[in-house]
Amino acid sequence: MIRLQNIRKQYDDVVAVQDVSLTVTDGSVFGIIGKSGAGKSSLLRVMSLLERPDTGAVFYGNERVDALSGRRLLEYRRKMGMIFQNFNLLSSRDAFGNIAYPLEIAGMSRKMIHDRVSDLLEMVGIADKRKSRMKELSGGQKQRVAIARALAVGPDALFCDEATSALDPQTTRSILTLIKDLHKKLKLTVILITHQMSVVETVCEEVAVMDNGLIVEQGSVTGVFANPRTQAARELLC
Repeated sequence: MIRLQNIRKQYDDVVAVQDVSLTVTDGSVFGIIGKSGAGKSSLLRVMSLLERPDTGAVFYGNERVDALSGRRLLEYRRKMGMIFQNFNLLSSRDAFGNIAYPLEIAGMSRKMIHDRVSDLLEMVGIADKRKSRMKELSGGQKQRVAIARALAVGPDALFCDEATSALDPQTTRSILTLIKDLHKKLKLTVILITHQMSVVETVCEEVAVMDNGLIVEQGSVTGVFANPRTQAARELLC
């Protein structure tokens, strides 16, 4: 379980996240949706321990984790995989090398890396692209490499920050199907940031709507879609 308690995050004069409290159930697929500038990515960075909140607390299970440092912080960060809109892949490496990178940092043996990366390439459906450079891959194939890399160290949670925003509709559907399949197969908790209601509808079970740094509405996807209570939710449904 991931629990946020009264999170606030400010950058210079901009308050990106205001007093947000949120609970993500272990093993769920949770969507956070809002327009550009709503505070979604800032909240995700705090939730995934990439940044510390200015005030408030982040709990994983019963342990408060936002104040951790050193080895303990690294241990928790390894429990989380991250995928992004712009892929964040290394152009100097092929698909195999990109996926192997976090395993090399973790000190895994060459044989174990070979076996693990081979399994991941198969899992995400691009085993035939193992030697391809990033410039040779389509957007969907790059995102599959990014997903495999995020899963390399066996995380408990997968954070997706606008992971399909740069993709065409057909590729988006295939990536969302892959995420759903991986969620079931690996028993992952998935937290998905998006501005697209269609993405939430396809893959998520619960959703929180953000507006101006606040969570203004939260509930089951079916409930929010059927009866949006806020203007922000109604505008996203249009």
